[in-house]
Amino acid sequence: MSDVNTTDFTNPSYFILLGIPGLEAAHVWISIPFCAMYTIALLGNFTILLIVIMERSLHAPMCYFLCMLAIIDLVLSTSILPKMLSIFWFNSREIDFSACLTQLYFIPCFIGMESGILVALALDRYVAICDPLRHSTILTNPVVAKISLAVLLRGSLLVLPYPFLARRWPYCRTNIIAHTYCEHPAVLKLACADIRISSYYGLFVLFLVNVPDVSFITFSYTQILRAIFSLPTKEARIKTFGTCSSHLCVILLFYIPTVFSSLTHRFGHNVPLHFHIITANLYLLVPPMLNPIIYGVRTKQIRNSLIQLFCQKRPKQWISNFSS
Repeated sequence: MSDVNTTDFTNPSYFILLGIPGLEAAHVWISIPFCAMYTIALLGNFTILLIVIMERSLHAPMCYFLCMLAIIDLVLSTSILPKMLSIFWFNSREIDFSACLTQLYFIPCFIGMESGILVALALDRYVAICDPLRHSTILTNPVVAKISLAVLLRGSLLVLPYPFLARRWPYCRTNIIAHTYCEHPAVLKLACADIRISSYYGLFVLFLVNVPDVSFITFSYTQILRAIFSLPTKEARIKTFGTCSSHLCVILLFYIPTVFSSLTHRFGHNVPLHFHIITANLYLLVPPMLNPIIYGVRTKQIRNSLIQLFCQKRPKQWISNFSS
């Protein structure tokens, strides 16, 4: 194996993923919470999609955005977990060069899309709370379609150079990646060439996506909080504030690890490798697990539809009391 890993080659036929170096003995135990999060993400996101498709009353802008978020979360979590489990459970560490480049593209692509959908959901909440009378006229179906298309195009086109640049570089040092998946900066570190173009472009994409998105979300929720504190009753303020605070928690759980992981590869040389790898996996698994709960089940219309779906034979009064 050592001869294969150190032989000069331009494009290796495969890479070897080490999983979490230093924690090999705990791989099986680490896989348990990761597998549980993935299972919850699958159940939650498929449930959101099923309910919105079946219930015509949910064919509204926010629910369209939630469906897009559910699909993105399913792709994100599925893009890493099956291979990760094969490493942890069966020590199957090889990944084809083309499959590695596919991961290298799809992961940042769908991270960018998720960021855009979080902005769209923040816009929906901003209009619904701050200008409720104009919500249906501002967020019409054509507007929702244009926002969705812009999110998809931005996410897919911005990271399109990643795999093409990565394929250009010669990999003459090793084909071993100290990670559980083909993260863009981790793959670039293996190249024995001047990779500053790819590195600088990666930073450019990181700031071009995150800075405007975080700025808009911050502005939206600042205005939402101002509107909340002007509500006439304490009960209404507490209820609305609880919903917004949970949204903000999920948003922070998405953005902070994303930025941390990207910057650590380039500047955080003193950060323990296993800590970085675990963080890089969590930000692809925790939001997909929490989004259906925070954005879906806590949305009254979806919660009521979910209750009616599973409790159709229950008395209507019982359903009404539970949903309230």
